[in-house]
This record gives sequence, structure tokens and C-alpha cells, in this order.
Amino acid sequence: MNKPRVSSSSTPGGPGGPGASNSAPGGPAASSSTPSGPGASSSTPGDPGAPEAAAFTRSEMMIVAAARELAGQRVCFVGVGLPNIAVNLARLTVAPTLELVYESGAFGAVPARLPLSIGDPTIVTGATAVVSMFELFSFYLQGGLVDVGFLGAAQIDRFGNINSTVIGDYEHPKTRLPGSGGACEIAINARQVFVIMRQSKRSFVDRIDFRTSPGNLGGAEAAARIRREQGWLGSGPSVVVTDLGIYHFDESGEMRLESIHPGATLDQIRETMGWEPKVAEPLETTPAPTPEELRLIRQQLDPDGAYTK
Repeated sequence: MNKPRVSSSSTPGGPGGPGASNSAPGGPAASSSTPSGPGASSSTPGDPGAPEAAAFTRSEMMIVAAARELAGQRVCFVGVGLPNIAVNLARLTVAPTLELVYESGAFGAVPARLPLSIGDPTIVTGATAVVSMFELFSFYLQGGLVDVGFLGAAQIDRFGNINSTVIGDYEHPKTRLPGSGGACEIAINARQVFVIMRQSKRSFVDRIDFRTSPGNLGGAEAAARIRREQGWLGSGPSVVVTDLGIYHFDESGEMRLESIHPGATLDQIRETMGWEPKVAEPLETTPAPTPEELRLIRQQLDPDGAYTK
């Protein structure tokens, strides 16, 4: 396998490429409709107005857990796909003052409904400012005004390096993915990077096929030196949320399992990773989604189940 290459340009499109967060390889084993938690069901709940807290899908648990991680954050650069719904749920729950930034040029977006893409007109309505992509990346992102970049990925390694470009050899790939979009620049200059993706052996790999967006390059110490020498503003990845658990990064810059979702097991975690994971002690259990969180997802944000079924 060729040495991973680094993406250095930003092609217009969603961070991580359109749908990059929704299309992580994994096949049937990474199904978003697998139920979680005692009594969980992958079928449509009986009364969406009063969902039972235990009746949720793995995708709903992932979205809720990701949204909760944004509590206390101020400005978030939003990727398309799963980051989009997670961030908008956070704005309606744990982070009501969160200002959303979309790559098309909207800063301080307050969409009345879940945007379908970065070009959806609902992003512009009520936004604090609407500028060109050049101004957004140059003056806002590179100006240090973005607290969190929320991205998706097709592959991720233990140090949080992200691939959303190709699966396989770059010159002759098995699958050609959408590419960086703005993800490389976001990973470099957002103060923190959060990642949301479905977990499988093909997405959590020991070695990514292409480095689209840098994480902790060679560990925390080397990454800090590289970022300092290059003049990058961000500190790199801090949170990875999957349909099985929540990962933070330890002092060595490596991913560590901090919380496991209801219904998931450590054996299941290990079976869906390309390396032996570090596990926090004590290992927490992620609180199940509340009825209100499920109502917002099912009735307001994703009534058709595009992200959750």
C-alpha cells in the first residue's frame, strides 16, 4: 500500500465531501438501523410524539451523543451529512447560542429546517453574515474565529487522521470518494475537530489509504510541533462519536474509548476496529436519548429518516 498522501487544496463542496459522513465503508455490518439499548427497536415507533427513551436506533444514539458534545461551544463549522443533523440538534438542545458556519459562505446560520446541502437557501435566512467562500475561509476560519469543525469521514486511524478521498491505491483506487471539500482546511484551522461516523472494520483502520485531513500526525508531541511550525491554528481532533461509543484523545494523541452506547459491548467495539483500542477506566455508559431529543430528530430534523434509518 502506498504511503498516505496529504490533501492540500480545497475543492468547493461539503467538508469531507458531500455525504462523506454518511458513506463510510462498512456494508451491512455498519447498518444505521441496528437497534440499541434494552427494548430498542429498529421499527418505526408507535407514537412519535411520545417516544420511549429506550426505543432508538444506533444512528439516533450517535446523533444525540454527538450533539451533546457541543455543549458550551460557540462557533461550529458544519460538514454535510451526519454532522449537519448533529449540530442542528445541538442548537435546539444543549447549545442554543451555537453559531453555525457553512462552507457556502453563511456565518451564524439559524436554519428553520435541516439544510439539504451547503447550498440550501434555508442556510442564508437569518444568518449573521453571508460572504464569499474566499472570505469565509480567509477571514473567519484562518482568522481563528471557528471553535469546532464537525466532520465526517470514510476512514479514520487511531490518531484521528481522516480519509475522504480514495479507498485503495490513489492512482488505481477501489473507490473514488468526494474528496476534501473544505475538510483539510477545517482540520488545520478550527480550534478543535469533532468527527462523527459509523464504526466498522473498514472505516476504523490501522492505516488510512489517503490522508485527506490531518489529525495527530505521528502522535501528540509530533503533531503539536508540526502545527506550530506550519502556523496552523487548530489543536487537532478531540472527539470521535460513532454508533457504538464516544472516543476522546489521550496525552499521546491516540483515540481512547470514553463511553460505550447502550446495547454495545467491548467485544463489538474491538471487532469493528483495525487496532486494539485504549479504554478509559472507568468506562462510562452513554445516557440514552431523551424523549425530547428523539422527538426533535423524528419530527423536526429528519422526519423521513434520511440519516436515522
